[in-house]
Amino acid sequence: MEDIVQNFQEADTMVKMEILSQIPTTVMAVDKELRITYMNHAGLKAIGKKREDILGKKCYDIWNSLHCNTNECCMHKVIDGGKTYSARNEIMIGDLKKPVEYHMVPLRNENGNVIGGLEFFVDITERVHYEERLKEQSNTIREMSTPTIELWDGVLVLPVVGVVDSMRAQHMMDSMLNKISETHSKVIIMDIQGVAAVDTAVANHLIKITRATKLMGCECILSGITPAVAQTIIQLGINMDNIKTKSTLSDALSEAFTMLDLEVKNKRE
Repeated sequence: MEDIVQNFQEADTMVKMEILSQIPTTVMAVDKELRITYMNHAGLKAIGKKREDILGKKCYDIWNSLHCNTNECCMHKVIDGGKTYSARNEIMIGDLKKPVEYHMVPLRNENGNVIGGLEFFVDITERVHYEERLKEQSNTIREMSTPTIELWDGVLVLPVVGVVDSMRAQHMMDSMLNKISETHSKVIIMDIQGVAAVDTAVANHLIKITRATKLMGCECILSGITPAVAQTIIQLGINMDNIKTKSTLSDALSEAFTMLDLEVKNKRE
C-alpha cells in the first residue's frame, strides 16, 4: 500500500486525478484539519453530491461514521503517526447504514512531511451478510449438537456426541445453566456415551460443568462412561470422586428418581 501511495505521490497531478477517477470504490483525500481536498467519482456517486459541494468540508460532516470524532478515527492516527491504518467502520449515507472496510495512508509533501491522508473505502455489505449467515449456521449446529432436554419434571439430560473442545464445552455449560434456570430442575444427566475419547482437557471441561451446575442448585450425574473411557481416566490420574457417575443412561435416570424421592411402578392392566 505504501509503495502504491509513493508512486502515486510522485506522479503528475493530472495523472493522479485520472487514476483515482477510474477506481470503482470511494477514494478521498483530506488535509491535516480533515478538510476534504479530493473525492473520486465513485465517492461522489455514493453520497449523491457534486465535488464543489464537498471540497473544503470536514470529512466527518460528510460521512458521519461510527469512528468520526472519536479516538477510533484512523485518519487522526495516520496524520499524527504517519503510518498506514486499516479498520472496519459503519458509515451513514442518508438513512442507510453501510458497513465498510477502510484503508488510510499518509500524504506527504516533497520534504516528507505529512500534509494529510488518503482514504480508500470498500463496501463490505455482502461480506458482512455472509459472515452473519455463517455465524447463524454455526450457532444452529452447536445448538443441535448439544441439546439440553427436559426428560422428566425436575430432570434434564444432555447427550454429548463427538469431540469436546473448549468452545463446545463453554456452549454446553451455557446451555445447561440456562435450562436449569428456566426449568428449576434439580438433577441433570450428562451422557457422554457418544464421546469417543477422553483426555485431561475433556475431563477438566466435564468437571467444570458439573461444578457450575452444582452452584445452580442442581446435581449433575455423568453417564455413559465406557470401559475404555474409565481406563483412560484412571491412567491419567484424574480425580472424579466428587462426581456422580453411572455406566448407562437408564442407571443415571434411576439415580435421578431416587434423588428426587420418585418411584416408577409398572402399571398392570
